[in-house]
Amino acid sequence: MFDFTPVGGLVTLAGVAFIALVGWRLLPSRPAPKSDADMFDIEDYITEVEILEGSKGVGRSLAEFVDLAAIDLQVLGLVRNHVRVHAPNPERPLEAGDILIIETDADELKTLVENTGVRLVGHVALAEDVVGSRDITVAEAVVMANSPLIGQCVAKLQLRRRHGINLLAVARKESRIHRRLSDIIFRNGDVLLLHGRENTLADTMSDLGCLPLARRGVNLGFRKRIPLALGIFGAAITAVLSGLLTVDVAFTIGAVAMVLTGILPIKETYTSIDWPVIVLLGAMIPVGTALETSGGAAQIARGVMALGEGVPPWALLAAILTVTMLLSAVINNAATVLLMAPIALGVARGLGYSSDPFLMAVAIGGSAAFLTPIGHQSNTLVMGPGGYRFADYLRMGIPLTVLVVVVAIPAILWFFPV
Repeated sequence: MFDFTPVGGLVTLAGVAFIALVGWRLLPSRPAPKSDADMFDIEDYITEVEILEGSKGVGRSLAEFVDLAAIDLQVLGLVRNHVRVHAPNPERPLEAGDILIIETDADELKTLVENTGVRLVGHVALAEDVVGSRDITVAEAVVMANSPLIGQCVAKLQLRRRHGINLLAVARKESRIHRRLSDIIFRNGDVLLLHGRENTLADTMSDLGCLPLARRGVNLGFRKRIPLALGIFGAAITAVLSGLLTVDVAFTIGAVAMVLTGILPIKETYTSIDWPVIVLLGAMIPVGTALETSGGAAQIARGVMALGEGVPPWALLAAILTVTMLLSAVINNAATVLLMAPIALGVARGLGYSSDPFLMAVAIGGSAAFLTPIGHQSNTLVMGPGGYRFADYLRMGIPLTVLVVVVAIPAILWFFPV
């Protein structure tokens, strides 16, 4: 279980030290991100308007009111008789005295007043004495790789009608998208500013495949279960170390225990599995097997040995480690290991060396995908919130990759002699 620890630990310490002392200086300097509403300046374009007696909105539905306004706006809520209705039905008729909470550009408010005859009322609808206002909140969430939102148009998703939430703004890389939200096509890594009821917003974000950011991420009700989760994880490791169970059996039982104890809700069990990776591995395992049984891996290994004739073992290890890292920058790291392991084994056998250092080089290389935002899910996840571009990963990734090679090769040879 911990045979990887000596080499992995040294590489980790070197990488953390590099990032803390030097690496962060290689990234472009950007203002510190704000959180929640302040990050998107939503106060600049959320407004409350009152439907006056005799105005054109009286008796019309919300949908008709939006058409009448002839501007791009969202109706986020409605206050009637001092009671707030969140995400009201578009077919609901309006009455005199209703207060609408709308999202629109400040420059178009004049057009709204002229076309509908409403009156701006400031922040009356968000006052503390309005029943239901305290239940409404905003939260930031990042669109994850497995989200059903990816590739979908905002207008077709009907978030308000289906999920009871409003989309206030979208941030993509370092830019903030406030206008024409209905035309936006969601991408992996987009940061969304969502507006909804506090008691249901977290579940809704989970259903949409979005990860809560900032302080919203600690209010999901999981903190009380952390000791139990750590206990199950520790028990699985102990079972492996003691020889009681094999790794696959121990962690499968641990995963089932997570579900049975309620740490992972049953409804999320299926969606929590990264099915694209499962399918990819299922397809790549036969490829790796065929590469070995057909003699392809041996042929590639002979080519490597011919090119590296007379080359010391550390140079071969460095070459295998580097190639593995380059492959893991563009394809899944597990798939990379499945392809490179037979080749590494072939090189080791052909030269009469121990296979351990060569396989460890593959393991380290497959875990060091720092060069691109697509090399690993974590790279993609921080791209939107951090406002990073593709080139930013190269700025940090190239020196970090070189550092991994420089540190890992001596460590591998020390702990796993050839």
